[in-house]
Amino acid sequence: MIFRITIWLIMIFGGGILSYYLDTIYFLSIIKNIFFHIISFAIGLVLLFFVLRVSKNTGRTLAKYGREGDVSRMDTNKFVNKGIYKYMRHPMHLGLLFFPLSIALLLGSLSFILIISPAEIIFMLLMIKFVEEPEVKRKFGSDYINYAKQTPWFCLKYKCLKQLLSKYSL
Repeated sequence: MIFRITIWLIMIFGGGILSYYLDTIYFLSIIKNIFFHIISFAIGLVLLFFVLRVSKNTGRTLAKYGREGDVSRMDTNKFVNKGIYKYMRHPMHLGLLFFPLSIALLLGSLSFILIISPAEIIFMLLMIKFVEEPEVKRKFGSDYINYAKQTPWFCLKYKCLKQLLSKYSL
């Protein structure tokens, strides 16, 4: 868990620093445009709200159905396929994929928006594929393997997104 948090911090802060450098070289005229920053900041706030709502809702679902006994707050010991998890395997990751973009928009960094954020999203998708998926397969075995055959990583249908963003998604 510490490793993953460290990766997130490196991505966000490193992305911010690198994007500032790139913006001063390639996008100086845009980063001085106040209207760009106002619009970018507003969109970033909406997107950050989306990320936080998704994290809150999926975290509540995992807390309610994924823990039995003395389990740390950030861990689960029970397989969960209820709530939003009946529609998609990685609803929290769906929200978190937009976190770098929301930070990029809040900072008003064009290079973060166009270059770094997409690279970080691709990196996160690779982490799901090569770290998260094998980890849960080992942890929950055939239950998860059968679930994975029937349930996509993400579901962008209206009913899925509605449940994912609802005030009380349980």
